[in-house]
Amino acid sequence: MTGYANAGGAYGGRQISVELRAVNHRYLDIQFKMPDDLRHLEGRMREIIAAKVHRGKLECRVQWQTTGTAATEGLQVNRALVAQLAQLNSDLRKQHKDLAKLGVADLLRFPGVLVAEPEDEEALAEGVLALLNRAMADFNQSRAREGEKLQQHLLARLDDINDIVHALMQLFPHLLQQHIDKAEQRLRDAMAHIDDDRIKQEFVIFMQKADVDEELSRLQTHIAEVRRLVSEHKGSVGKRLDFLMQELNREANTLGSKAIAAESTQASVGLKVLIEQMREQVQNVE
Repeated sequence: MTGYANAGGAYGGRQISVELRAVNHRYLDIQFKMPDDLRHLEGRMREIIAAKVHRGKLECRVQWQTTGTAATEGLQVNRALVAQLAQLNSDLRKQHKDLAKLGVADLLRFPGVLVAEPEDEEALAEGVLALLNRAMADFNQSRAREGEKLQQHLLARLDDINDIVHALMQLFPHLLQQHIDKAEQRLRDAMAHIDDDRIKQEFVIFMQKADVDEELSRLQTHIAEVRRLVSEHKGSVGKRLDFLMQELNREANTLGSKAIAAESTQASVGLKVLIEQMREQVQNVE
């Protein structure tokens, strides 16, 4: 969800720039920083952004300045006011001989003598929106390129997770049988007076607590769903991936709590490391 883009151009006698900056955020949060004269465009600009971005804290900054030629082009002289000032200056000089004659620079500095033509507000508005659309196109293109790299990162981690799960599924029956044999022998040595039926009952309970088939199955299901979401490029998937990372971590934790051998513990730790690496990267997915 991170990204940056800018676009600039001249519209209505002003040089305008539109800048977009985005950082990770759970939801879409758009903030605008722009001249008050453009505040009436905020609603339309928000719609343009929201149509193309669904997650992230995004700042849209609009700046403008009058171009060098536009600063003087379109200026008009209020000749009626100049005539009034000249006449007033002439009348006062007749009464006060020490008064100086007004020069051209004096007249031009007087408020209201130079009048600028009204700005084309519609041209400015359309210019800002056009620049925003251009910036949004660059913004999403750059994010798409980053997304391709992120996709490869996530798929590689999924392959590693799947390898761990598959290896544990192959190894677990052997680990479980070893653990049962050892526990059975210790139980017989310590409690010789307990009959075989009681031992069998205890082992049924033990097997239920040690069975991780369900956790391994759910891990495979979640892996397949994450792979599908990452590979298909259909709409906004960031929130669903957030949820799946939580579910993967839950199963890895349960697997660790049921560990009956060092291999199981190592597998649980390895899974949690990979899931955490994915979870950090998923924050960048819209």
